[in-house]
Amino acid sequence: MKKNSCSMLLFCTALFALLRLPAFAQVKPVGVFDSSKDIGSVLKPGSASYNPKTQEYTIAGSGYNIWFDKDEFHYLYKRMSGDFILYTHARFVGEGVDPHRKVGWMVRKDLEGNSAHINAVVHGDGLTSLQYRKAKGDSTQEIKSSLTGADVIQLERKGNTFTMRVAKFGQPFVTQEVSNLDLGKDIYVGLFVGSHNKDVLEKGIFRDVRLTVPAPDNLVQYRQYLGSNLEILDVATGNRETIYTSPKSLQAPNWTPNGKTLIYNSDGLMYTFDLASRKPKLLNTGNVKNNNNDHVLSFGGKMLGLSSGVEELGGSIIYTVPVTGGTPKQITPRGPSYLHGWSPDNKTLTFTAERNGEYDIYTVPANGGPEKRLTTAKGLDDGSEYSPDGKYIYFNSNRTGTMQIWRMKPDGTAQEPVTKGDFHDWFPHVSPDGKWLVFVSFLKEEVQSGDHPFYKHVYLRLMPISGGEPKVIAYVYGGQGTINTPSWSPDSKKVAFISNSADIAAVPVK
Repeated sequence: MKKNSCSMLLFCTALFALLRLPAFAQVKPVGVFDSSKDIGSVLKPGSASYNPKTQEYTIAGSGYNIWFDKDEFHYLYKRMSGDFILYTHARFVGEGVDPHRKVGWMVRKDLEGNSAHINAVVHGDGLTSLQYRKAKGDSTQEIKSSLTGADVIQLERKGNTFTMRVAKFGQPFVTQEVSNLDLGKDIYVGLFVGSHNKDVLEKGIFRDVRLTVPAPDNLVQYRQYLGSNLEILDVATGNRETIYTSPKSLQAPNWTPNGKTLIYNSDGLMYTFDLASRKPKLLNTGNVKNNNNDHVLSFGGKMLGLSSGVEELGGSIIYTVPVTGGTPKQITPRGPSYLHGWSPDNKTLTFTAERNGEYDIYTVPANGGPEKRLTTAKGLDDGSEYSPDGKYIYFNSNRTGTMQIWRMKPDGTAQEPVTKGDFHDWFPHVSPDGKWLVFVSFLKEEVQSGDHPFYKHVYLRLMPISGGEPKVIAYVYGGQGTINTPSWSPDSKKVAFISNSADIAAVPVK
């Protein structure tokens, strides 16, 4: 009898393990996330999936709520430690049943239903808030945003401070913050959907998902670097696609006029990136191997202009080389000289130079010759670029105390501001069809007007060339190297740019 009892016990144990296999099989990676699961005692099981073609996540979740002393929802999560920035563009599927259905980011101490946590959430009725539970089983607290109907959601941790940044796509972030919230070093981070109705499954779709590990406070600029994501942005929709990642610093992608190749710099060298094979290849620039992110293609794309550091000549020197590679030709005799644009007839280069303690815009013949100074205002003038029709040179200047986009005629006359100065705006790039202007905007609370460092919160903004209110088309962790050079696609529909993270594996590439 004892033997039979043991046999029966072994049989039941094996059967129980077998019955658990389907549930165990669901514990598998979903995109960049470790797994997904229902949190709390949900009535209707949820699910999560990832579409590598669109780089989108779809989550279905039920549950009574995320509130009071316990939660019920579906969670797509990843274990992380240290500081991070979580970003997504989210939307509900369908009209929904309850106005308080929820989508957003959540950080939890554990996977129990009553865990301490914080979440940046958008409700079905548009209510946008930062919700948090300080300790296990405590009641949930809430800070409501002044913004309703956000679809861009970002949640950032720095130590025990959590910052929610939310926006309606196209607008700058609105910010709320909770400090002194200790969730531990190793925590769960992820996306979630809750239906606010135990009998209903609701769905949310999340695109442009980015899990960024930011630079530490002690990072030394220009000596230490984070990894890079090479991204392509659809200007009309704001959709972003990560096409390549590298643990190295990639900077300033140019887009060739045939639409087939990008060109960028990394570790002082130049690389071509084939958009069909999605593989980089070293571009031969002879002995010029200290190239920075001020490199520009000629109109027509036959020549590539370089800026390369030469210490004995005073810093960055401008060269030109065939786009297929070869021996570069030196153009400027002294530095620092930073190239930014070719004239449409390919006869003239425009660049920033420091002469006698002042940084101004200059031009020089593309084959070499005397340089001509175009700006004389006190302050920094930089980022000069010709419009495709050759009628204007656009540039950025902090002569007013704020870095703004300006323009002038090719001879330097009629200098006038283009942007208002709500942010520090850098590196204007005119679309090939001449209709649009894209540029990078730094936050005034993060940088000084004369600086454009790596690894900051920046916006890529778009405005009609005829003027108007700029629109945010990308919310990026980057800055220096993100979009220093002209990077429009030849059909004026897309822009290539660089974002950064200390953990480049946090972005899946199809």
